Amino acid sequence: MRCDTADGLRGWRPATEEALYGPSGFYRRPEGPAGHFRTSVHASPLFAGAVARLLCLVDEALAHPAELAFVDMGAGRGELVTGVLKALPSEVASRARGYAVERAARPAGVDHRIEWLPEPPPGVTGLLFANEWLDNVPLDVAEVDAEGTARLVLVREDGRESLGEPVAGAEAEWLARWWPLTGPPDGPLLLPEAPEGPLPLPEAPGGPFPAEDVRPPAEGRQGPGGQVPAEGLRAEVGLPRDAAWAAAVASLGRGLAVAVDYAHFAGARPPFGTLTGFREGRETAPVPDGSCDITAHVALDACALPGARLLSQREALGALGVSGERPSLGLASTDPSAYVRALAGAGEAAELTARGGLGDFGWLLQPVGIPDPLPGGEQPST
Repeated sequence: MRCDTADGLRGWRPATEEALYGPSGFYRRPEGPAGHFRTSVHASPLFAGAVARLLCLVDEALAHPAELAFVDMGAGRGELVTGVLKALPSEVASRARGYAVERAARPAGVDHRIEWLPEPPPGVTGLLFANEWLDNVPLDVAEVDAEGTARLVLVREDGRESLGEPVAGAEAEWLARWWPLTGPPDGPLLLPEAPEGPLPLPEAPGGPFPAEDVRPPAEGRQGPGGQVPAEGLRAEVGLPRDAAWAAAVASLGRGLAVAVDYAHFAGARPPFGTLTGFREGRETAPVPDGSCDITAHVALDACALPGARLLSQREALGALGVSGERPSLGLASTDPSAYVRALAGAGEAAELTARGGLGDFGWLLQPVGIPDPLPGGEQPST
């Protein structure tokens, strides 16, 4: 869905596309994403080491192919693919080939073994890994108006918004299935709570969900099943992300595709959406002028294809040997240097697996032609 108007208003999807990936877009800036925000890749080399171990598990499931691909989606400046290739055992490294999928130009000094591409290579065998890629796939935003109609949110380059045409077609069908903008006809608005299990809902940008009922009176706006649209509720229409993920998975000949991101799930969607901006390490208003990152959490359950598995980063990294446990104090007396190194590693592991932080990220595992190679975890209810 696209809506451009004479007064500079357009949908968030085309506005974000231009602001992030246009000729003067945020991801074309020379400092790269690491100059503005910190991902698991930047937090610790333990993350790349864990992904390298996952690639080795994929290699085993593939019966050790002559060429083993590692495809890094949204590669930034190539930090993850570089770290993964460096962490591989020599025998696996000798067969490995790295692909960095990134719209920005190839930085100087990237390992010659890494091929720099604008799209994932077709038909390769190995591991496709998308760390915080889907949250930057542009999408439209919908908001319920005073009449109870979900409308496209339009935005100017300075970030000012207006409501546009009603959401219709495939986007409306997606909302109805994955993110219904409705509330009960009587009583307080039932705001989402964090689901039980390994995938708690990240807090919405700008603070926790409000406790009060923010709807106008429901009289005259009752919809099917006795539910009513609630004015002011917002949703991010994840259809472009579903399509982007399906295309990435389809590019694999055989292997495993993994998406890692801020996530939320059916029954616990943030009632006012998650669209936000980041600049120089700080959250800021999402202004589509190329000056900041524009991101929104991902409905990973909507992206999941048949045979997929969802788990938290805490679970996934635990299965890959990343532990935040402190080293034994006995090591401090026998080998002080080793103790200091182990303590530093435990601190980095704790950050990667922390509740309320990186450990709450969702991991979506999608095997292609092989059994799921990662032990543990739970099947998604999709």
